[in-house]
Amino acid sequence: MTTDLVELDRRAVLTSVTTAELVTSGELALPTPCAGWPVGRLLAHMAAQHRGFAAGARGEGADLEHWRERPPGPHTPAEYADSAAEVLRAFAEPGVPERTFALPEFGPDVTVPGHQALGFHLVDYIVHGWDLARALGVGYELDPEAAEPVLRIAEAVPDGPEREQSGAAFAHALPGRDPDAPLDRILRLLGRSPAWPKSE
Repeated sequence: MTTDLVELDRRAVLTSVTTAELVTSGELALPTPCAGWPVGRLLAHMAAQHRGFAAGARGEGADLEHWRERPPGPHTPAEYADSAAEVLRAFAEPGVPERTFALPEFGPDVTVPGHQALGFHLVDYIVHGWDLARALGVGYELDPEAAEPVLRIAEAVPDGPEREQSGAAFAHALPGRDPDAPLDRILRLLGRSPAWPKSE
């Protein structure tokens, strides 16, 4: 399972890179499904998370500097590609699922097992990959092999007051429909309307 997470995460990240390569300077201000986060801010956040998780894999994640978002601009899509390459190199090292990751954004001194950190990262890049694709008006398909593990992880994400904080990546879960497609279920669990920007 842990080896699968590394591969599934790699695919999700590469999909997001392909989408990010489409972003032009004129599209950095486009709205995204992340309320208050235009495309440039979303990409800057995604790049920072890549750098932070890469640092976590190297045993350096406790340093908040690795998680710092850089101001978005015309350079951001290329910076995103660089950060994605960094995290993929870090995650490809032997034994990453068995390492302990420091994740200071979750709270002071928070550490988690590597396989759990990989799961967090995978969910982030499935959902944020969809966010970016939807903002640009391009298609997004969930990797069929990722559907079950990502859905299970999304179901375990707390849906408490932390989702109301400024800068929170996920809003409160939205009511589902039975049966929803796996991607739609994941999106609703993490506060996204699959119909965005239209209302349902």
